[in-house]
This record gives sequence, structure tokens and C-alpha cells, in this order.
Amino acid sequence: LVVRLVHPDLPPHATLDSEGLLRPPSLDIHSVNLPDGEQILTVSSDSQPMTPAGQHEVAVEVNEACKSAGVGRLMILGGLSAEPGQDGIHLVCPSAGDRDDMEELGLETSKEHPSAGIIGLTGMITSLAPSFGQPAICVVGETIGTSVDVAAADRMSQWIVESFSLNLGLELDTTESTAETLRALYEDEEVAELSALFGSDGETDSEAFYA
Repeated sequence: LVVRLVHPDLPPHATLDSEGLLRPPSLDIHSVNLPDGEQILTVSSDSQPMTPAGQHEVAVEVNEACKSAGVGRLMILGGLSAEPGQDGIHLVCPSAGDRDDMEELGLETSKEHPSAGIIGLTGMITSLAPSFGQPAICVVGETIGTSVDVAAADRMSQWIVESFSLNLGLELDTTESTAETLRALYEDEEVAELSALFGSDGETDSEAFYA
């Protein structure tokens, strides 16, 4: 952990961390060493400010911090609610310069999706980046919706690896861990019906599996 950003407009919900200590709501910036020796910074949180002003203030702070630290490019990850079976990934750029950089890498940028735009902190950090001279892109993956979608997360991580030759060292278990979660949430007979619902005999892994 490098920095913990705390803002008064974050939801008033303190949580226990991995050591059993009570922590305030925050955005956490971590320094991560990748398997190939490269270093990246990640910004993550379980929540975002509940007011437009709060989201704007945090977006400004993140962009200013990245610019002053010499961060090469911000990559913001987001999800787009879609029907099961839709698994597109859209690369959205906040400036013509960012788009040119991506196209030089041979990547296709999206000019139509998400058609309704991007709300919340994800959209604010990305769209404000050019105002600070901070290169940025937003990678939007189509997902089943508001639940945790490990299949969509796996597709996005693989897209990042292939597009930027960035060895994330991530191996997401989209089968057994998901099944265990389902067993904990539902009755046995409800879980048994999932194989019929998703057109599987229960013995074959499916990349289109959603929970």
C-alpha cells in the first residue's frame, strides 16, 4: 500500500481488513511488481464518493497525483451491463492524442460504445485526464451486470495482456471457485438446476458461464 485516499463523501461504512482492523472507506493505491519485473500502480476501492462534487474532487486528485509522479498512462477499467453471451471489450479514449497512440499500437478504439457514456468516478477520471496532460484510456468490458463476473474479468485481463504485452500474472478460476460460492448462497437443488439453465451437462467447462 502506497497511499490511502479518504474523502468525506465516501459511504460512511468502515470495514474490517485482512488483519481484523477497522478501516475507513477509501481508495487505495498499491505498488505492484509484475512477474517480468515491471512495476505498476493500481487504484482500487469498494465504493466511490456519493456526490458529483466528491467524484470530481477525487478524479482531480488522482490525475494530479499521477501527473506529478510521472505515470506514463492511466488505464481505467469499467464494466458495461449486457445480455449473457455478449462479451465485447471497448477501448475508449479521452483525447485525439490518446486515440492516435492506441491506433499506433494496432488497437481498435471505440467511437460508439458505451453509447450512453460512462457515469461515476470511472468516467470522471478518464475524461478529465487531458486537462492535466495525463495520458489515459478506459477499457470497458461487457458484463452480465451488477454481480461479480469472473468470466468478464478474465476476458479483460487477457485482453490487456495481449494488447499491451503486459504480464499481469493473473489466473482467475472461473469454475470451481464460482461453484463453491454458489453452493454457499443457494440450496443444493437450485445449484443443480444451473447446468440445465446454461446448456451444460456439468462436466464441461464453458467460457460463457455466468453466475
